[in-house]
Amino acid sequence: MKQTNEASEKSDSRHRKTRSGGKSASHIRWLVTIFLLAMTISAAFSFLSQELLSAASLFGAFVILLTIIAIGIFFDLLGVAVTAAEEKPFHSMAARKVPGGAEGIWLLRNAGRVSSVCNDVVGDICGIISGAAAAVVAAEAYASMQHPSLRVIQLLLSALVAALTILGKAFCKQIALDYSTTIVHRAAKLIWRFKHLFSRKK
Repeated sequence: MKQTNEASEKSDSRHRKTRSGGKSASHIRWLVTIFLLAMTISAAFSFLSQELLSAASLFGAFVILLTIIAIGIFFDLLGVAVTAAEEKPFHSMAARKVPGGAEGIWLLRNAGRVSSVCNDVVGDICGIISGAAAAVVAAEAYASMQHPSLRVIQLLLSALVAALTILGKAFCKQIALDYSTTIVHRAAKLIWRFKHLFSRKK
């Protein structure tokens, strides 16, 4: 009897180690993936914003700055909605073959990673790039004024960017909580459309 119990304990221990090893490897792969994703998105956003800002007027540069802030707020909204929504409505959609139903289930089952990409990767990158864009807008404003103070302009723009970002995220957070299912479904439907678009091309 003791031998049976010992064998069972050893078997359970081996299974636990195997599961632990699998989770550890999966976590490392995810960290590598998110690192490469962050680098790619950051490089793409930085290049695109620099190209657009270099050719834009003062008004155009300000519009680009607001767009970058809006993108960060939107992805923060999606990240919160994914963590707040429930799977049940999406199972019903998937059973009725509603576009985005299956994709919504996938988003919710990977809520931690989706939220990390939306809030930590895209959100933080937009925050960094909006700071750089604010410096460009400040330089444009400095050049167009007769007796400006560059330091004052930079200070005011930095404060404005921070205030708009915080206000936007605070405002959208409650919307994300109240309408989480709708927001996730719209994002899932967009994924569904992309999948079908590429499957048609093949």
